Amino acid sequence: MRRFLRHGHDPVRERLKRDLFQFNKTVEHGFPHQPSALGYSPFLHLMAIGTRSGAIKLYGAPGVEFMGLHEENNTVMQIHFIPGQCQLVTLLDDNSLHLWSLKQRSGASELQEEQRFTLRGPPGSPPSATQITVVLPHSSREVLYLGTESGNVFVVELPSFRLLEDRTITSEAVLQRVPEDYRNRRSFELVEALREHPRNPGHILIGYSRGLIVLWDLHNKRVSRHFLGSQQLENLFWQKDGHQIISCHYDGSYAQWPVSNDDRQLEPLESKVPYGPFPCKAISKIYWQTTKNGPPYIIFQGGMPRASYGDRHSISVVHGSQQIAFDFTSRVIDFFVVCNADPAAEFDDPSAMVVLAEEELVVIDLKSAGWPAVHPPYLASLHCSAITCSHHVSNIPLKLWERVISAGSKQNSHYSDMPWPIDGGTNLAPDPPQRDLLLTGHEDGTVRFWDASGVCLRLLYKLSTVRVFLTDADPNDNMNPLGEDEWPPLRKVGSFDPYSDDPRLGIQKIYLCKYSGYLTVAGTAGQILVMELNDEESEHVVDHAEADLLQDQEGYKWKGHERLKARDEPVRFEPGFQPFVLVQCQPPAVVTSLALHSEWKLVAFGTSHGFGLFDHQQKRLVFVKCTLHPSDQLALEGPLSRVKSLKKSLRQSFRRIRRSRVSSRKRRVQEANSKFDQDALQEMELAPIQRKIEARSAEDSFTGFVRTLYFADTFLRDSSRHCPSLWAGTNGGTVYAFCLRVPPAERRMDEPVRAEQAKEIQLMHRAPVVGILVLDGHGTPLPEPLEVAHDLSKSPDMQGSHQLLVVSEEQFKVFTLPKVSSKLKLKLTALEGCRVRKVTVANFGSCKTEDYSENNLAILTNLGDIQIISLPFLKLQIRYPCIRKEDVSGIASCVFTKYGQGFYLISPSEFERFSLSTKWLVEPRCVVDTQEITGNNYLHNKSGMEKATRKSRVIALSYGERNSRRIHVGHGLSNGGGK
Repeated sequence: MRRFLRHGHDPVRERLKRDLFQFNKTVEHGFPHQPSALGYSPFLHLMAIGTRSGAIKLYGAPGVEFMGLHEENNTVMQIHFIPGQCQLVTLLDDNSLHLWSLKQRSGASELQEEQRFTLRGPPGSPPSATQITVVLPHSSREVLYLGTESGNVFVVELPSFRLLEDRTITSEAVLQRVPEDYRNRRSFELVEALREHPRNPGHILIGYSRGLIVLWDLHNKRVSRHFLGSQQLENLFWQKDGHQIISCHYDGSYAQWPVSNDDRQLEPLESKVPYGPFPCKAISKIYWQTTKNGPPYIIFQGGMPRASYGDRHSISVVHGSQQIAFDFTSRVIDFFVVCNADPAAEFDDPSAMVVLAEEELVVIDLKSAGWPAVHPPYLASLHCSAITCSHHVSNIPLKLWERVISAGSKQNSHYSDMPWPIDGGTNLAPDPPQRDLLLTGHEDGTVRFWDASGVCLRLLYKLSTVRVFLTDADPNDNMNPLGEDEWPPLRKVGSFDPYSDDPRLGIQKIYLCKYSGYLTVAGTAGQILVMELNDEESEHVVDHAEADLLQDQEGYKWKGHERLKARDEPVRFEPGFQPFVLVQCQPPAVVTSLALHSEWKLVAFGTSHGFGLFDHQQKRLVFVKCTLHPSDQLALEGPLSRVKSLKKSLRQSFRRIRRSRVSSRKRRVQEANSKFDQDALQEMELAPIQRKIEARSAEDSFTGFVRTLYFADTFLRDSSRHCPSLWAGTNGGTVYAFCLRVPPAERRMDEPVRAEQAKEIQLMHRAPVVGILVLDGHGTPLPEPLEVAHDLSKSPDMQGSHQLLVVSEEQFKVFTLPKVSSKLKLKLTALEGCRVRKVTVANFGSCKTEDYSENNLAILTNLGDIQIISLPFLKLQIRYPCIRKEDVSGIASCVFTKYGQGFYLISPSEFERFSLSTKWLVEPRCVVDTQEITGNNYLHNKSGMEKATRKSRVIALSYGERNSRRIHVGHGLSNGGGK
């Protein structure tokens, strides 16, 4: 047993680790990937979205969120809330029905699957006989009506899902009451629509695809009235008073039908093709909403002229003489209208239209003039343009926060002031302890600033870098205004725009200094912009500087894209972050690393060719360093060139095989020689699963690729004097250190910043360097620039000796400074090919002791594991599986926060948020109160039972509590707990 015991096992430390570290996936930010269904409960004021991966997500007031996942992982086709209940029914594409409830459990509640059911026909019947096309939850809350492709309407009991065969409404029974010629021609129609009478729950409206509409008497089991349409039916809608129905059709028309006591066939009051007379697309859904003062709102999806507008995704709103066709940037999945939900109310009085498109959620304010859009507090379309990088900044100072919000509010002035209309439930989560920003860089050259403090990821401000460059896009191009005589009256809405004018504009690296307000962003074509925050609009010329990283070396020729052309004339910038200098790398390769030191006014940047240092106060290049190896030809071909010499590939492969054989022989000899070496034996006992690190060739491609840059005030030349320094790590395991001479403040503009290379470290195994860190005399990481000046950090200990930590993909190594002698190392303990992909220093506070915290390294590996490693002793504290190792994009997109949280993309439009800390946890905590139910629209039965009153309190289960039952399917959604 002794060989399995780890030396130094400390029960006190183990208890402390439990107080410090805990892994939870807490909330999903952004827009659901591949939405497929939409539901709304006017009773609960909750909205539900279903996806193709079988997820359902419920949303109410900001912070009120629930989620679940069908075990089948099938597409959610329809979502229907049970009237007056905290329940909903989902229909999947495998024809199964699922009943979900918000149920209380141990003082909290969760979205839980109660029942599932598949409608099956008699043996030998075709699948279409029971293929469900439409679901109607009856207001009695006792049954569901299921329309099918065969034309039959089946009835199932709730909540048991027991089929009530004696109450089935067959197509034969319906056709007995319609004209004989219709009966002979149209005996097998699918059911397109089911609608309950708004004033009489004993009647339901059944619409068949070829135009027949019948009003079915549930008690007498007969057709009360029928309506024969001449066009293929798409959908139906009842007017609130029950005196008229509105039908919409495949030919782009809609019709109004009177509902009288006369049971004969009635002609429509009016039939209209809104965008005729030319052939039009189908109107797939329609609302007719009455108002107290004025004409009704007629809202319909589709109906546009086929020839000219067949590719448009539109929903039209007509109100008297006002008419707008809202043109969406992606396919419309579904929509609903928020109106007066009181069943006893005389008028609908609509207030908002909520549209679920394939790539975003759009809400239109129907009360305000011009029908503006409402700024969403959640469900943001993160991927309006594809996300290319992320940067998180914790604990933003209030002044900077307010200035960013002010800049964003000026951008968002076109949004409505209307409160968010989906306001069900109450957010019980405590106010965030600090203000956090998540910055996302995008393919179109924009940077978006998100409020990442709490459960809702809210867009605060958008920065565009396009104006600095000459592109085909007009920098003043806005959403197309509504033309006076334009027909159809189209208005573009939504922010989703996946098409970049120029892929070179893409943002690759972001660095924001929260104390000075300086921001630097770097892009795909080697462009680095340095910006400062300005509260006023400005028009000025952006200064240019060029950094030739090849330094005129012969034999190199860039084969990639050209640089972006910068504007020489003054450019007008909105309030917010405004660029004042542009550094252009030559060759214009992707910027791979970036660092900003706002106190020294310096920016460091790296590409696949080398790195450089720029003085943004004097707007002067300090130095460049080429890191190319003679074999790095791929680095010169650029991202658009994929040609590689087959001969060279084969030669390198044979060299690797030969080296591995030689190293294997050497290793066997060394192991034999050290057989009785007690130190080696002890090391094996301490780390029984550590693998050997294979050295890499200096001839491997991309060895000059600069992976990391780091500024530090430390001892580099001798142990008596510290100085500013810049450290750079490459893909070939090389670390360069430069001594910097930064003039004092009074002479900062007069004297140049000087740099001199002081050290060059070559790691023996040549693994890529992914992180560099200097620890002070107490073993504490050096504070951020200006952090000490703002009294937010202690001054570093400059008395004892400093240590340099170099993190490569394969090991952690500590060197003493200034001698740079090896002191300590930790190899990654993994049997498989484990590599470090991300590393950061995170502060972990104890959940038990208020004043205790410690700094540790948080690392993410290529296997999707997260490991926490202590500083300065490099002891593995704990390991958590986080991301599937096959999810390469999720691992590449991961970003850690300073306080032990993190984000990674689970789809192009969604961030998964996780926490490694027991103290810093952001998760939904909410309550849903069902209001008193009155009116026969929600509670009644056949015997005319008195109206009942029901009140329940439901507290939302936190994502953290649900985490123990979490099943990772599809895009990492939680399982709903179905039976």
